[in-house]
Amino acid sequence: MSIFHTGVNPLKQGRVVPVFITINGAYAPYAAAAIHSLTEHVDPKRYYRVIILHDGLNFVSRIRLRNLVTKNVAIQFKKMTRSLYLKAIIAYCTRRQKGAGDFFSSAVYYYRAFIPMLFPLYKKAIYIDSDTILRGDIGELFDIDLEDKALAAVVDKKVAVIPEFRGYVEKALGIPAEEYVNSGVQLMNLKKMRKLKYLSTMIELIREFDADLVAPDQDYLNLILKGDIMHLSPNWNAEPTKDLARNIKLVHFNLFNKPWHYKDVPCERIFWKAAKGTGFYKDLKRQQVAFDAEKQRADHAKVEALIKKAGRLAKSKEPIIRV
Repeated sequence: MSIFHTGVNPLKQGRVVPVFITINGAYAPYAAAAIHSLTEHVDPKRYYRVIILHDGLNFVSRIRLRNLVTKNVAIQFKKMTRSLYLKAIIAYCTRRQKGAGDFFSSAVYYYRAFIPMLFPLYKKAIYIDSDTILRGDIGELFDIDLEDKALAAVVDKKVAVIPEFRGYVEKALGIPAEEYVNSGVQLMNLKKMRKLKYLSTMIELIREFDADLVAPDQDYLNLILKGDIMHLSPNWNAEPTKDLARNIKLVHFNLFNKPWHYKDVPCERIFWKAAKGTGFYKDLKRQQVAFDAEKQRADHAKVEALIKKAGRLAKSKEPIIRV
């Protein structure tokens, strides 16, 4: 069986639930934990295909990810090629890297924008970030009726609770804070996104404005699809908390307090339970040990710089980008 395309034939299994994850080599261990948690909560009567978009994975990582295949969960690898669109994104990320820290300066975050174009076979699909852990059947998310909306996602909670982010979203982007969604979990209407030419529109905006944004790919998503996004229940993209409700379907270790960097963080037990079922468990434990006080201070500084940048851009008198 090829390590590039693994699992049973979907054409013989009926309806497929396609789930996309985008990573580089460094994100492979986190993606493995996410995929393992997915396999632990699937409906045994359904078929799921996890498609990993990447910029190059070593042999060991591919083998370890391949070992997560189950009877009804297959894994497919797709290496991104340097198309003209991707080259434009890489150039943009390189220009913005100095001011964005390490959070949003990687082209990997933009790979999800290529999904509608690269996979015309699918009319609908799910995207999840690699730093997510499933606690329910992701097939339930796939079954939600999009009602002709281009996308469904959860409103970004950090925008509501951090004043600098709220000001940035409302003034610099011109989007009501209550409508701005987090891009870490998406139910995508691929057919409509192709019709809207989502990817080419994003490239046009990058070339025209070359904007210095806080969360560029997420900001473009909200700008381009404004008014065409359905809001999902927060249960499908919940931040880790000490007292996590039982009805939470997906936990997203977004931005702060990654359990593979810090000890005694909310929901760490959920993450390590999922990681234990992968070949990356010991690697992740070593990462946690190696993330010493100096690296923690640098991590906090990046977060503070991001919030400060949002506050600065929130002083904009008019939106930075006009779609």
